[in-house]
Amino acid sequence: MRVVFWLIAGIFLSSCVANKKVVYLQKDDVNKQHLPKDSVIRTYATQPFEYRIQPHDALYVRFENATDEDYNFFSTDQGSANSNNPQSAVLNSELVDEQGEISYPVVGQVKVAGLTVFEIQQKLQDLANQYLPNSSVKVRLVNFRFTAIGQFGREGSVTTMNNRVTITEAIGLAGGLGEFADRANVKIIRMQNGITEVGYVNLLDENIMNSPYYYMYQNDVLIVPALRQRPFQMYFGRNLSLFISSLSLLLLVINFTQ
Repeated sequence: MRVVFWLIAGIFLSSCVANKKVVYLQKDDVNKQHLPKDSVIRTYATQPFEYRIQPHDALYVRFENATDEDYNFFSTDQGSANSNNPQSAVLNSELVDEQGEISYPVVGQVKVAGLTVFEIQQKLQDLANQYLPNSSVKVRLVNFRFTAIGQFGREGSVTTMNNRVTITEAIGLAGGLGEFADRANVKIIRMQNGITEVGYVNLLDENIMNSPYYYMYQNDVLIVPALRQRPFQMYFGRNLSLFISSLSLLLLVINFTQ
C-alpha cells in the first residue's frame, strides 16, 4: 500500500499548478501575506502609445455643419449613423485603401495611413474649413480587431472601438485565461507594413509594462499554449478514482494469491 500512496502522491504533485504559474504581473510578491497597503510600491514610466492607421482600417467620419446638405459633398450616410453602435458605425465607415487613402468628391484622395485618429481628425477639419464654414469633424477607428487562440475563456476574433488596448485588457475581452494556460510563454503574431513578426511575452512578470507588446496593434494574434499539467487533468485526472480502485483491487488480489 505504501507503493500506492507514493504513486498517488506523485501524480497529484505533477498535476498541480503553483500560484507562481498563475498570478499575473508578479514582482516577488506571490504568496506573501504582509504586503504594504494603501501606498505606492513602485512606478513604471510607460511609453505613450497612439495607434497609427493602416490600409484596410475602417474609419467612422462625421462632418457636421450649418450648410445645406445639397452643397455638403462631405456628407454621406454616416452623418446619421450612431457612432455608439458598432455595427452601424462599421457599415457607414470609410475603408482605407491599399495606398493608405480615403476619398471624397471634389477634394479627392486624402492620405491617412501613418496618422493617429486625432491627426486625421485635425487634417479633415482643416480641409473641411476650406469649404464648410463652422464645420465640425469627428473621426473614430471602428474595426480595431485582434484574435485570441489557445487557453482563453473565449477563443476567436475580438473587435472593439477602443484603439488603445493593453495585452491584459485584450485577455480580459477574450474571457481571461484558464488555470492551465502557460502565461509565461504567450506568443504574439503582429502584421504591419507588409511584415509579419513573432514575439513572446511573460504575463507573470510585472516588467511586461515596458514591453513593446504591452499595447495591442490592429490584427494582432495572441496564442496561449497549455501547461504540461493539462494532459494529466484532462485525460488522467478525471479517471483517477477508477485507476486507484483498479490498482488497489489488483494489489489485493496479488496479496491473496501469494
